[in-house]
Amino acid sequence: MDGMNWTPAPANDTEPSPGRAAPARWPEASELVYDDAVKARVDHLYERVKDVITPMEWPAYAPLIDAINRLKKERGATILAHNYMTPEIFNCVGDITGDSLRLAQVAAEAEEDVIVQAGVHFMAETAKILSPHKTVLIPDLRAGCSLASSITGEDVRRIKAAYPDYPIVTYVNTSAEVKAYSDICCTSSNAVQVVEAIAREWDVDTVIMIPDEYLAKNVAAQTDVRILTWKGACEVHEQFTAEDIKQLREAHPDAVILTHPECPPDVMAEADFAGSTGAMAAYVKEKHPAKAILITECSMSDNVSVENPQTAFVKPCNLCPHMKRITLQGIYEALRDMKHEVDVDPEIAEKARASLQAMLDLPKPDKPAHFDTHRDIIDVPYVAV
Repeated sequence: MDGMNWTPAPANDTEPSPGRAAPARWPEASELVYDDAVKARVDHLYERVKDVITPMEWPAYAPLIDAINRLKKERGATILAHNYMTPEIFNCVGDITGDSLRLAQVAAEAEEDVIVQAGVHFMAETAKILSPHKTVLIPDLRAGCSLASSITGEDVRRIKAAYPDYPIVTYVNTSAEVKAYSDICCTSSNAVQVVEAIAREWDVDTVIMIPDEYLAKNVAAQTDVRILTWKGACEVHEQFTAEDIKQLREAHPDAVILTHPECPPDVMAEADFAGSTGAMAAYVKEKHPAKAILITECSMSDNVSVENPQTAFVKPCNLCPHMKRITLQGIYEALRDMKHEVDVDPEIAEKARASLQAMLDLPKPDKPAHFDTHRDIIDVPYVAV
């Protein structure tokens, strides 16, 4: 292959699994080079990311970007890239990009036989649940989630036993087993809609919302439905404080501050706008603020800025160590070797699919929902189990 300067590896003695072609003998990542052929194929992409990736970095990224974009065609693969991916992944190899709701919807509709999840493990599980006959790969099996780790399927079974009359709304940031024992899933884009819909369906005034206590409290402020929750949180968003926002406001009085509903309620109360990552991106695209501060994971600002060069971004963000396990090299090697396949027990997958489908069957809003940051903070009790 031109632009790669490599010696073919010995044939693999391991037989490919039935129905799957043996991986082509592509080079090691360290053997990929930035030559004229690679430049010709991918340097146009640099124009897109030149404000967030330095010229010194690009020669290291470009050969991997080129190889991934060629290899995914060979494999019949599509790459789902979450908004928290680094800009070289999100903008240069991601085929479908967005927040967890959009990626869940696309996973169910993808035509390709192979899905590579550029995100964390629960997202790859969701893709597999919704596309059971497809091969789903994740570039690093260690890409977990602190929020997903805060609750287990056994915890949900205990909640259901203690509160049989209340439906359980589960955030998609959870394992397949947790989804399987829940009644319906939600994302931060549709959480209020889901809570109100399931309350009407069950004809109840109380809903259990797990596992993110801050999302539950923020949703509770937007609805008359009473909410019980679980003591779980995202390690990125729970670090932000109301004092942080006040200091940012003082330092940048001309900036619009947007925050994610996984943040504590007092953080939300200090912001100008609150919503999912998709809602934040839509706000910037629609309103064109001169300066913006996104209170969320670090890469989000970089990715939104690529689409919105008219907006200057202040970046007081926190890194997600799990999202940052996903790299170009990891994506390349997963595709090259068809490795790190994600499977879900069929019985668990069937039950989890029902809770996800219940969410996906709800009417799709015309634009991403946002949270009213001026609502009073609501006391939300934890489930007693």
